[in-house]
Amino acid sequence: MSGSESSNPAAGAEPLRFTVHSLPRAELADEARRVRAGRWKLLGLVLFAALPVIASYFTYYVIRPEGRTNYAELIVPPRPLPALTLTDLDGHRVDAASLKGQWLLVVVGPAACGEGCEQRLFLQRQLREMTGRERDRIDKLWLVTDDAPVAAALREALAAPPATQVLRVPAAELAAWLAAAPGESLDAHLYIVDPMGQWMMRAPVRPDPARLKRDLERLLRASSSWDRPGR
Repeated sequence: MSGSESSNPAAGAEPLRFTVHSLPRAELADEARRVRAGRWKLLGLVLFAALPVIASYFTYYVIRPEGRTNYAELIVPPRPLPALTLTDLDGHRVDAASLKGQWLLVVVGPAACGEGCEQRLFLQRQLREMTGRERDRIDKLWLVTDDAPVAAALREALAAPPATQVLRVPAAELAAWLAAAPGESLDAHLYIVDPMGQWMMRAPVRPDPARLKRDLERLLRASSSWDRPGR
């Protein structure tokens, strides 16, 4: 045995080789088809779940049964609820998404709540009760736009069942969602928000309760297939 052979015991050994096997093209194509089919099924389920909502809005906004015209102004397209910075009167944060799930009658204004504000809060309560059996699908909300204290007597009155939810919100944030009619202030109206959190109707200044009630009843009927009482 030569010296070179004894100093290199690995001499003559076969080198290791690795072979990478790729998936057959047919198998890859089948996998891609399965992924696409799964995505289409998921999209179909989402659309199926949304169909009642789409149908009710199409009926209300497009078909407009009974040859009617709206008394309150429809907001087209509706404005979705933004991530408002909300707190209750004790300073605790409230998630804006918690407002979804019910129709909302919304009053806006400073904590001082003058005569016009009190009239809108009374109208808010009156409208809810006027809907009869459907009233449990409606919540009352007062959005306070400053940090001033709310009078104790008013707080007590609003807490009487069925209570009005009172939340503070920065005025600038609120103005990015709700809007007054031209020439009016933001606190001059009562606003209607649907269960998905979309602002979709604005009542006139000093509205006629009976005519506004008819608008609200039509909304409740149009959404009856998918909206249920309680969040």
